[in-house]
This record gives sequence, C-alpha cells and structure tokens, in this order.
Amino acid sequence: MKTVNEVDHLADCAHAGQVDKIGVPYIEHVRAVAAGLAPFGDELVMAGLLHDIIEDTDWTAEQLRGAGIPARVVSVVEEVTNQRGVPYEEKIRRIIGDRNATLVKISDNAHNSHPDRAAQLPEEKRARLAAKYRTARDVLWAAADAGDIEVIVTIVNPSLLAELQERSAG
Repeated sequence: MKTVNEVDHLADCAHAGQVDKIGVPYIEHVRAVAAGLAPFGDELVMAGLLHDIIEDTDWTAEQLRGAGIPARVVSVVEEVTNQRGVPYEEKIRRIIGDRNATLVKISDNAHNSHPDRAAQLPEEKRARLAAKYRTARDVLWAAADAGDIEVIVTIVNPSLLAELQERSAG
C-alpha cells in the first residue's frame, strides 16, 4: 500500500508540466485539495491528491490500482471524475451518493472558489465559474455534515465560512 508521500510524488509526476486556469503548476491545486482533507485521514488525502488524475492525465483507474493505490481511494477518484457526455450538475448529484467523494468535491470546490484564484481570471469567466461553483455548493453542502464542511473550508478557503454560517442559520 502506498503512503501519502508516495501518492504525492505520483501526482506530482503525473501532473508535471500542467498549469491551472491561472497559470500556476497544477500540483498546487491538488495539494491544496488534499490539505483540506487531512483531518479525515490518509485515504482522503490520497483521493485529494489524485482527484483529477484520471480526468487530466493518461492514468487510468486500473493503473492506479496496479500501482498500489488502495481500492477505496481509486473508487473515490472515479466518483469525482468527469465522464464524457455527463453534465456537471448530474456529476454533482452522483457524487453526493458517496460521503468521501462529497468531501473531496467540497475541498475541490472550495479551492476553485478561492478569491485569490478567481481574481486572476477575466471577469466573464470569473462570474460564470462563481455561479457554477455556488450552485454546486448548494447540492454538496446539503449532503454533508456542517462540521465537516467547516473543517475543510477553514483550511482551503476561509472566505466561504460566512456563506456556510448564513446557510446554517437559514
């Protein structure tokens, strides 16, 4: 079985040369998502590190299993991976059927929604993505424990805490 450090190295190699929407090395995104999942254990940290590997690299679920990634981790990665022809909203509804996949997607959403990242996007794209991520949070957050959400957003994107408190009060 792989350690978190070994999975981090695998993710670093798999995403080598890739950059995110704002030109930052992609590994920084997956590491930020994984950091938000640290309080939930090593398997979720691994899933965070690998959450985009099937979608954005040549790696397959079978290869991950063959490389010694725990089956439960690969299963979560498969749950959060986009599937051709499946609309984003449907993907989010599918994800909430699995607690661990939901937590990974909440961390991913929190990092993608971070104001420092959004501020570097063109206004039209920033507005479109903000609406997409807000709509996803409506579904994801309704399916998760408020305490778990708070733990994740405190680490990944504290600017979402006010939104979480408003939803909890409402």
